[in-house]
Amino acid sequence: MTVTGTVINIHHHGATVRLADGSLAAVPAAELAAHRPEYVACYDRRTPLELVLDRRGRHPIVLLPRAGAAPQVAQSPAPRLVDAAFERRIGDYLRATQEWAPPDRPEPAERHFIRKKRRAALFEARKKPT
Repeated sequence: MTVTGTVINIHHHGATVRLADGSLAAVPAAELAAHRPEYVACYDRRTPLELVLDRRGRHPIVLLPRAGAAPQVAQSPAPRLVDAAFERRIGDYLRATQEWAPPDRPEPAERHFIRKKRRAALFEARKKPT
């Protein structure tokens, strides 16, 4: 989709463009490096550019149209949310640390909350007039 936009900021990670409808879009660093003179000229003169808008990702991205070629947008691989080996190691560690807690005392979390309740009671007692 072709849109009109004006460069409002150039930074180390690319640039920011305000589109004609008022929304913002990013220019990737690789695109800015490839076409820096055009983006800098647009920024200096505050003149609009014809850009190709890509809304497939999390944030809209704009690129300069290329003669005879479809715009190429770098797609990063999807993040891996589950690592079975890491989950196994964490489970093993948690099972090993269960033995550290003394059997004749409350669980560590319970001991922590008991201390917190006692300390809160001390602060409440300070507020009462004597």
